[in-house]
Amino acid sequence: MTTLRALLRILRLVALTAYCVPPHLLARRRRPSPWPQRFLGRAARIAGFDVRISGTPLLHDVFYVANHLSWIDILSLGGATGCAFISKDGVQATPVVGWLAAQNNTIFVARKQRGAIAGQVEAVRAAVALHQPIALFPEGTTGDGSTLLPFKPALFEVLLPPPRAIRIQPVVMDYGPAGPMVAWREGESGIANALRVLGAKGRRPLTLHFLAPFDPGDHPDRKTLSAETRARIAAALAREAPAKSAAGHR
Repeated sequence: MTTLRALLRILRLVALTAYCVPPHLLARRRRPSPWPQRFLGRAARIAGFDVRISGTPLLHDVFYVANHLSWIDILSLGGATGCAFISKDGVQATPVVGWLAAQNNTIFVARKQRGAIAGQVEAVRAAVALHQPIALFPEGTTGDGSTLLPFKPALFEVLLPPPRAIRIQPVVMDYGPAGPMVAWREGESGIANALRVLGAKGRRPLTLHFLAPFDPGDHPDRKTLSAETRARIAAALAREAPAKSAAGHR
């Protein structure tokens, strides 16, 4: 049943892609296309997640910074806000997924190339100038659902000095008790993870906690800016922990 459930959801995702791509290709000739956001939001629902929003997301001139557990994070956050993402360049070479990511103005960066950060910062600055919200997962990888990993401060450089009146808005991806199940496990392949998550029985809530935005210009360098953002997310996760524990014992 688990495999069948996963395959049925994959077929629905394929059908969704076929439905959204043609109008997107037409719409983007005249204006920014609304279809990537629609696609991501619907894909999150097909995958079995009911996305809820806590707080008030800024929808322009904002840099979202979030904890990272799963590829579902991208579907839910992109579907809720229409944001573009900063992603490692390996995604760009992935068949189908890389092309779909590019349709949402994903900014691909080469994290392992020494000396490449200046060009990456300029690429992010160019994207910021378009006013589309941009999302960054500064842990650089997915966590285990219970631990917030150290943040990599390099790409915070784009906000110092701020290119204009832009804000950082920390976001907490909260899967509740399902966090460890959703998280990408060490040694697990992408295909195995997708089949496991898509094959899970039932539906699960996913709450996006949009925390209070703040001015990055109040911080002298990228390390302190990164540390401040991480501290805000860590504090919010700590506040949610008792509720998760109680739900898990019901």
